[in-house]
Amino acid sequence: MKKIAILTSGGDAQGMNTAIRAVAKTAMFKGWEVYGIRRGYKGMLEDDIYKMTPLDVSNIADKGGTILKTARLPEFKDPKVRALAAENLKKRGIDSLVTIGGDGSYHGAYYLNIEHGIQTVGLPGTIDNDIAGTDFTIGFYTALNIVIDAISKLRDTAQSHDRTILVEVMGRNCGDIALNACIAGGANGVIIPEMPYKIEAIEEIIRKRREEGKNFDVIVVSEGVKEGTQEIARQLKERNPKLDVKVTTLGHIQRGGSPTAFDRLLATRLGVAAVNLIEKNEADGVMLGIEKTLVVTHKLQYAWENYEKKDQKFYEIAMMLSI
Repeated sequence: MKKIAILTSGGDAQGMNTAIRAVAKTAMFKGWEVYGIRRGYKGMLEDDIYKMTPLDVSNIADKGGTILKTARLPEFKDPKVRALAAENLKKRGIDSLVTIGGDGSYHGAYYLNIEHGIQTVGLPGTIDNDIAGTDFTIGFYTALNIVIDAISKLRDTAQSHDRTILVEVMGRNCGDIALNACIAGGANGVIIPEMPYKIEAIEEIIRKRREEGKNFDVIVVSEGVKEGTQEIARQLKERNPKLDVKVTTLGHIQRGGSPTAFDRLLATRLGVAAVNLIEKNEADGVMLGIEKTLVVTHKLQYAWENYEKKDQKFYEIAMMLSI
């Protein structure tokens, strides 16, 4: 009987539970045994592994977070630690692993494959959308909708007080959430780590808006910007003391809540595809993604070896529409 394991690792993302459900139910339908690993690679190392039942994955498609929980384990970089963790899979006869997470999670799966011969499939589960080999990651669109809703609410209060509000959003060193939220949310400027930051560009947007009688602004800042949102606010106040500048950090609210229909469908398609790859013995250290609406397969290392900066033209569109 085929035995596979599932884990979620790194930051949680909406749709992780949907992906767990898709993998588990598809495998169970085929008559396989499915094991859940709690708290990612930390749980693998600590042998926190249990056999899953259909009841475990019932009614979780719309739940945020991850029923398997998640954690970070920097020690997994040590080959000796990985060997101990891999042994906990092998003693149960588990030879295949589905990892749901970001590129850090993919690194762990990569080494388990090349060092210990475990079939590994990575599913892109991160709100940051910072993985090559997929147009969108599981959770990205749900987080984006949360930010857009926040921008709409902040615009109301910014307009009421003639205020400039800097909204800091998540994304690590990737500006996808900020850039897309700026355009879709109708914000008045965006600052992302991939593009050179110039305080003069933001000042120019504000100046033009005041000339047009627009006495408020909502500007989106990605958390990965080197200067930091508070420093940008300080610079704006220093250069124009008349501005009333406030900072709102959305934080981990962006990771919670029920996944959108898009994220549920994406997670389901990728989860089913992962099991099919394992069944065909084609899960030799691979990741799955969505490109031009089609499910695609790449080697795990493709995720970090081919990651590119954001499209300059898309950034220019965001700034053009900001006035």
